[in-house]
Amino acid sequence: MPTSTAHKARKRFGQNFLTDEKIIDRIIATIAPKVDDNLLEIGPGQGAMTLPLLEKVECLNVIEIDRDLIQILTSYNKPNLIINEGDALNFDLNQFNPPIRVVGNLPYNISSPILFHLLENRDKIIDMTFMLQKEVVERMVAKHNSKIYGRLSVMMQAFFNVEMIFIVPPESFDPAPKVDSAIVYLTPLKQCKVANIAIFEKVVKAAFAHRRKTLRNCLKSLLTQEQTQIDLSQRAEMLDVDTFITLAKDYEKQH
Repeated sequence: MPTSTAHKARKRFGQNFLTDEKIIDRIIATIAPKVDDNLLEIGPGQGAMTLPLLEKVECLNVIEIDRDLIQILTSYNKPNLIINEGDALNFDLNQFNPPIRVVGNLPYNISSPILFHLLENRDKIIDMTFMLQKEVVERMVAKHNSKIYGRLSVMMQAFFNVEMIFIVPPESFDPAPKVDSAIVYLTPLKQCKVANIAIFEKVVKAAFAHRRKTLRNCLKSLLTQEQTQIDLSQRAEMLDVDTFITLAKDYEKQH
């Protein structure tokens, strides 16, 4: 396996390299790759997950931004590894011949933008298995009426089934991060009830902009109580995902 001495983790890329073999085996078992799977790995790092995946699939695309790591990955001389250099946020997923399965240990500093980028491309995705900061995964799976339920919870659950699989402790990495990580598994919903993503995102973002305020205050530039059946004297965290979908539809009717 690659050693951490080959490359110094870079803060600006949010790098923490997974080194725990048992955890790596559990992640691969969660992904359960089949030979002909069309897999895309985001942020392969030094190849902790890449190398075991390469043994199971005919071909693996990876996206990596750090040129030093690209050199390390290239040095493994794996004919079934296709390295794509660049930022995961700038890739057109059509170039990977969708539908694709997406996996990765997502850099903590850009995990939300990547998730939103993939959300917009979910029609090209079969499923996604990611390692993220545990706190981010907890927010993704949080239910309404909880303190950590927010914009990320609503946006993810409106489009995906989201499941926390298991927790990964800091000592599984080099360097060890200051936080726990977790594996999350997402599959696009067969029936998505959101008609217009941009409008839905606008309403959800406004609703959670000031958590302590009522929806009447947060949405005042978008909706009045006369324009919706939803009680706007509630706070955003009290509404389930379906209620947000209704609110977005009510807003859309006014325009």
